[in-house]
Amino acid sequence: MHFFQYRGNELYAEDVAVKELAETYGTPLYIYSYNTLTRHFKAYEDAYEPFPHIICYALKANTNGAILKLLARQGCGADIVSGGELYRALKAGISPNKIVYAGVGKTETEIRSALKAKVLMFNVESEDELREIDRVAGLMKTKAPVALRINPDIDARTHPYISTGMKEHKFGISIDHAVEHYRLAAKLRNIEVVGVQKHIGSQITKITPFVDAMKRILLLLDELKRLKLPIRYLDIGGGLGITYLCEKPPMPDDIAKRLLPLLKGRDLTLVMEPGRSIVGNAGILVTRTLYLKKGDGKTFVIVDAGMNDLMRPSLYDAYHHILPVRKSRRPEIKADVVGPICESGDFLAKGRKIGKVNRGEFLAVMSAGAYGMSMSSNYNSRPKVAEVMVKGKAHALVARRGTYEDLVQHEVIPGFIK
Repeated sequence: MHFFQYRGNELYAEDVAVKELAETYGTPLYIYSYNTLTRHFKAYEDAYEPFPHIICYALKANTNGAILKLLARQGCGADIVSGGELYRALKAGISPNKIVYAGVGKTETEIRSALKAKVLMFNVESEDELREIDRVAGLMKTKAPVALRINPDIDARTHPYISTGMKEHKFGISIDHAVEHYRLAAKLRNIEVVGVQKHIGSQITKITPFVDAMKRILLLLDELKRLKLPIRYLDIGGGLGITYLCEKPPMPDDIAKRLLPLLKGRDLTLVMEPGRSIVGNAGILVTRTLYLKKGDGKTFVIVDAGMNDLMRPSLYDAYHHILPVRKSRRPEIKADVVGPICESGDFLAKGRKIGKVNRGEFLAVMSAGAYGMSMSSNYNSRPKVAEVMVKGKAHALVARRGTYEDLVQHEVIPGFIK
């Protein structure tokens, strides 16, 4: 579900030719679709409309300020995992009472900032963290609202690097020890227990893991109710996948139809943390072909975007469709699409069948809106790429291209070197 489509032989972003954008702003270039973003957010809003809920967009997927501002104006909240993400969320106008703070390694400074901002709740991952939040809240003479992140030991059936809901993972508190941790939390003077949270992984393409995890968490809620520990928020995390190759993930409505009947009669507010499913297919990365190189038994298409611009293929061996910005009738070739980084792992695709491409022509790497720019780096001293948003026929920069000066502006030369 996105607004990147061919019109004739030309790839368009909404009503603007991608070639026009590449020639106007240069490459490599991230392009985001305004209407895709709003459509995906509305899909969640409509699906869960019958039940009290808060949608907290997972900033780690993409932290561009224009995207955050757009979502804030739709009434979206934020799922954050760092002080920097808290800063970005507040700067974009996201209400602090719609911000949930996750992550296994919150520092004292970050905890203080979140308490000062009055976030909705902390998703707590361990006993040590719980006691630290209690200590810091006591120093600030306030109470910290917390949910415990419960690991339900459910296999999300996704890539092992992005699966988070089983016993061997670093995330959360084992469901077998959840009650004792809630009892402890209830005794701490500066802690207010308000919720239960779970998140079992990312890029999940089946409904069953969501349902199985929910059923296990509801049994815990019943036990907490018997212990007279009132729970106001049930945070079910995120993780819904998107189509990269041939996946057929469910829509938010498909999952809601299975989950909401399980919540009937419960006095709760449901919290969700979607990221990839909102922004993933709302963005593409456009790159220019620099050279063609024939090796022994294979062809390399060398482009100006590298692993520092889009890490996922190198990190996860992740698949992204690569399409010509302008279609041609040339025969297909089998090639590795690689970047200019001095690493053998610098590739966007390996052994891919694509239409023969000439030097100077543009390629579009699809489904790059999530974990693209947010995981990018300046490796090999490459400036960050530009980002553009399109709405209908309108388009504008939402992040300027980095400069060489940007690479060194934070560095300081000490006196003993001068």
